[in-house]
Parts: sequence; structure tokens; C-alpha cells
Amino acid sequence: MFRSQHIQIKTDEQVELMRGAGLVVGRTLERLRAAVAPGVSTAELDRIAEESIRSEGAIPSFKGYQGFPASICASVNEQIVHGIPRSIQVLDEGDLISIDCGAILRGWHGDAAITVPVGEVRPEYLRMARVCEDAMWAGFAAASLGGRLTDISHAVETAVRGAGKYGIVRGYGGHGIGTEMHQDPHVLNYGKPGRGPRLMKGMALAIEPMITMGSPDTVELEDGWTVNTRDGSWAAHTEHTFVLTDDGPWVLTALDGGRSRLGDVVTSRQPVG
Repeated sequence: MFRSQHIQIKTDEQVELMRGAGLVVGRTLERLRAAVAPGVSTAELDRIAEESIRSEGAIPSFKGYQGFPASICASVNEQIVHGIPRSIQVLDEGDLISIDCGAILRGWHGDAAITVPVGEVRPEYLRMARVCEDAMWAGFAAASLGGRLTDISHAVETAVRGAGKYGIVRGYGGHGIGTEMHQDPHVLNYGKPGRGPRLMKGMALAIEPMITMGSPDTVELEDGWTVNTRDGSWAAHTEHTFVLTDDGPWVLTALDGGRSRLGDVVTSRQPVG
């Protein structure tokens, strides 16, 4: 499955440009995290996101992508990914919302997602969101020069499986990223280690686990975008973009570059911006 893939390798200068896009995404998601509250519509969150991205001289990469009508994906409760923001979709106390955001700056893309509780949320849902995020960081920690792509996939799966009986969504996953939002290779959230392309300096990937409280089976809604759990169980989705450097993974969409979660594993570079 990997033989025909063309993987874009970035120069140091191109990585710096991607960091700029990543910081736009990271700052926008922090503004959205702060804005999530009962009574707020997902359309209002979309407005905040677009204003934030454009205020930094960037372009929302989702808006118009294959016809998608908004600047973020806003997926609530049983919605896993690709939820379309709507004025009639108003957040309630106890909801769980996943917000996926992308930006283009000077021709380069950043892409990340967070899952955020709305007010007081049941502990089991908060734990699922933490497991999803922890699994993403386990994937970063498994990325090393000379390793294989599925080392990341295996680390994500191992982290999820070790935390409980969660469904790992199939058919969706991470991806290469650079001058396009979606590039080769596709990054599964499960699988055996030691397979696929070798991990090289300058390889940029988005890692994005999606897990559920129940079955991993999905259904796409009639809007052609929103992906729900088939059994109605709630879901979580997290994502960051990283590039592999001589010093390890540099998480381009994390404001601290990933230091707080990766420690000595992360590159020693100082964040730009």
C-alpha cells in the first residue's frame, strides 16, 4: 500500500514556514477553547476561527476545500469528525465538542484538532478525551529517524488499548502535510510496527486519533461531511502537525513545540513567534 506514495520532504527553511502556519492554528484553537461554553453556537465558533486566522494574514484551509462551507469542523458528542458549524447547533452543558482547524500561511499548511468539554462533563467522557490526546502524544514519541511509519500507528493503538475498551475509528486518520493539507502518507491509528516508509528528517505529518466510547463503526450523514458513530456513542478527536528533525519531533501546531508533553524527546529548537 505504500509503494506508490510520494512523500514531500521539507527543507529547514520550509519547516520554518510551516511553523508559522502551525502557530496560527495553535493560537486560534486556544481562542476557540476559551470561547466554548453552554449557549454558544458552533457557527459562532466558526466566526471566531475565521477572524482569528485572517487577522494573522493566513487563510482558513478548510473553507471551500472540496466544497466544505466553513473554517472549522465542529463535531459534537456522537459526531466524530467533519461536523459543519451551524447557527442552530447550540452547545449544552455536558456536551463534548471536537474542533478541527487548518490555516495556510505563505503557501504552507498547519492542521490541528482539540476536544473540549462544555461546562461540567461526565467523568467517563473527560477520560476518553484524555486518552485520545495521550495516544496522539504517544505517536509523536514513537517517531524517530530511521523508524517506520507504522511505529507511530502502533504507539497510538497501544496507548488506546492500554487505557480501556474504546473504539478506534477506521477509515480515517493522520496524513502528510505541507504545500497541501492532505498529502501522502496516510497515517493509521492502529497496526503493527516496523512497516511503511522510513521516517526521515523533513517529513511532516499530522497525527490524529479518533476514538469512541463504543463501536468504531461510522456513518456519514446526508450533508456529505459529518461522520457519526453508528451506535450513537460519543467520540473524541485530537490532532497536531509535527516535523521530524535531527533532534526529534517538533510539534508545529503546539505553541511550545511539544516540550510540555515530550520533554527531552522534542527538538531543542526555540519556538518561532
